[in-house]
Amino acid sequence: MAGSGERDYVLGTHREEIERLGLQHRVWRPHMLECWRRAGISTGSKVLDVGAGPGYATLDLAEIVGPTGEVHAAERSGNFLQHARETCAARGLGHVHFHEQDLMAGPLEVQGLDATWCRWVASFVSDPAKLVATVAQALRPGGVAIFHEYLDYRTWRLAPPCPPLEAFVSEVMASWRASGGEPDVALSLPKLLEEAGLAVKHLAPKVFVIPPTDFIWKWPSEFVEINLQRLLDLGRVDEAWVASVRTALRAAAADPRTLMITPMVLEIVAEKRA
Repeated sequence: MAGSGERDYVLGTHREEIERLGLQHRVWRPHMLECWRRAGISTGSKVLDVGAGPGYATLDLAEIVGPTGEVHAAERSGNFLQHARETCAARGLGHVHFHEQDLMAGPLEVQGLDATWCRWVASFVSDPAKLVATVAQALRPGGVAIFHEYLDYRTWRLAPPCPPLEAFVSEVMASWRASGGEPDVALSLPKLLEEAGLAVKHLAPKVFVIPPTDFIWKWPSEFVEINLQRLLDLGRVDEAWVASVRTALRAAAADPRTLMITPMVLEIVAEKRA
C-alpha cells in the first residue's frame, strides 16, 4: 500500500519516474563522485544518503566506503526503498541500512556520521531549516554535509530563446511552490547551514550548455514530458498549451544549432563545527 511518500512526492514514485531518476543520476554522477572525493568520502566512511530515492547514489556510496564503512539510506517512499533494497542485495552490499522515514517527522536514528549527501531533497520539503538541522544532528564534529540543490531554476532556457519552454519552466516553478516546495532553495541554504552550526567550506555553481546531440539533452526533455502530463492532470494547463510546448521542444531538438542551458545547481560542502 502506498504511504505518504507515494502520495506527496510531486513527480510520483512509479516505474517511469524511477527510470527517469536513473537517467538523471547518470548525467550528474561524474560531478557527484568528484564532489564526494573532494569532501573526503572514502573507504570506511559512515555516510547518510538523505532522501535516497530509488538508491542510485546509495549504491555508489556503498561501493566507495566498502564493507568497513556504513551507508544509511533515509527515504519516505516504500516504493523507492524497495528498489534500493533489491539493487543493493543483488550486489551483496550488506553494509547498507535502510530507514523508511519522513525527514520532516523527526530526528534520524543515526548519529556520529562522517558525511551526509543530499540532492534535490531540500527543494521539495516543507521546512528546509528543519532538514538542515536534522542533517547537522546526524553528523559528528568535523563531519561534512554535501548538497546539490537548485540555485536558479530559470536558467533553464534554449538558445535561441524558446518562449513555450520558458512558459513551461514558470508553470513548473509555480506548481512546485503550490505543493510546498521551493525550486531555488539553494539561495537559503548557506545561511541555514551556518545557523545550524556548520561552516560552509565550498560553493560551486553547476550548469550544462548542451546541443541536442548530447546525451544529457534527454534528461531535461524527459522531465518535460512527465511534467506536461502532471500539469495537465492538475488542471493548471490545457491540451493546446501542452501541444505548443511539445511542438516547440521537438522543433528545437531537430535543429543541431540549438543549445539548452539547464537549471543552475549549487554544490555545497559544509563542515560541522566542534
